Amino acid sequence: MAPLPLSVEEAQINALLEGLGHFGVDLSLDRIRRLLQTLGNPQDRLRVIHVAGSNGKGSVCAYLASVLTQAGYRVGRYTSPHLVSWRERIEVNGKAIAAPDLLQALQRVMAVLDPEQPSPTQFEVFTAAAWQHFADTQVEVAVMEVGLGGRLDATNVAPQPLVTIITSLSREHWQRLGPTLADIAREKAGILKAGCPAVIGPLPPEAEAVVKTRLKDLGCPGLWPSPALRQEDGRASLTLDDTQITYPLPLLGDHQLVNSALAIAALQLLRQQGWQITDQAIQRGMALARWPGRLQWGEWGNGPGQLQPLLIDGAHNPAAALELRRYVDQWWGHYADSPGPTLWLMGMLATKDHGDIFTALLRPGDRLYLVPVPGHQSADPVALAAIAHQSCPDLSHCQSYSDLATGLRAIAEDSSPLKVLCGSLYLIGEFFAHPGATRFSPQQS
Repeated sequence: MAPLPLSVEEAQINALLEGLGHFGVDLSLDRIRRLLQTLGNPQDRLRVIHVAGSNGKGSVCAYLASVLTQAGYRVGRYTSPHLVSWRERIEVNGKAIAAPDLLQALQRVMAVLDPEQPSPTQFEVFTAAAWQHFADTQVEVAVMEVGLGGRLDATNVAPQPLVTIITSLSREHWQRLGPTLADIAREKAGILKAGCPAVIGPLPPEAEAVVKTRLKDLGCPGLWPSPALRQEDGRASLTLDDTQITYPLPLLGDHQLVNSALAIAALQLLRQQGWQITDQAIQRGMALARWPGRLQWGEWGNGPGQLQPLLIDGAHNPAAALELRRYVDQWWGHYADSPGPTLWLMGMLATKDHGDIFTALLRPGDRLYLVPVPGHQSADPVALAAIAHQSCPDLSHCQSYSDLATGLRAIAEDSSPLKVLCGSLYLIGEFFAHPGATRFSPQQS
């Protein structure tokens, strides 16, 4: 399995950004503000929806961008990480930025860097390029996903967002955000701005208390919508301000009842601000929303007649792993008389909570195939195998493999009816980078 060759521009983009990779993660707003000021503060020319959260923020951004596009607006969307190409992170009306345009935007940012000042990080340079591109292309609204945390994230420079959203909160990135849920909540709540309306998802009690205090201190109108309800036909239904709207829900998993409700609540706030968003635009936009690599069905094999169904999901932290396990349990309930062994093909980064993720996913009799995550700080598959045995001693199979291609060949010989690839979005990206070996099937619910 060899990756597709890159275009000249994409190769230049990768080389440029890899040259910044050694600057790592350094949460601060000083460098990005100085950089954006040099560029003429493009973010000040944009109307912004700002989305933070431990999980669900990408789905919410996908729903919002799709609906606003269907409502007739020119919409920018900024997300991270990407799966295959850096271009995925910057979209306008659902289309990824063209490679020549991204290269030009990055070169423009690099040209104004001050060698006498501390160098911006890779994420800060790329985020500055996104702000500049959205301003240059005159998007009418930019849907911006927080990269990490919120308070000191490079996206947190818009002075007066239209709406801010906090989707969820769990103990993730605690090494940088703080050891407790209250600490993490303070970082997420850092995106809230005085007087700006906010939509908040279900939070743990100690996190909810922090966010409520921050909303009060800033005078932010806060909206805490209930999850949507799933109807018998699979659509979702939500009631806001005594008005009910029913809409398709293309993204899988019960957690999308929460995520879609947050998006529609934000759209309702935009309506109150004068944005023209009809129920029909909401229904069309929700139906067309896509967020690859998150609870997505695909097929893998060596050719026609050899393709096998494969459930694909990042599941890169314990909360996401619990949602994946919940979907797997539902799948067994729908497609088999009794639950059988699930096959897991997994790789994880070294910084993740491996034991908690294994505890959420694995059940006695399950079969575990472990691979490294290429190109990143991967956990050692052999070490992961030892942790997995501690979390679930009754696995029927647990073995490590040298790379993803070897692991895929191994699971092709396994007869388990449910095969899942998960553990890291970077691993999912490696899988997607080989389209000759993948073909997506219709979503299974």
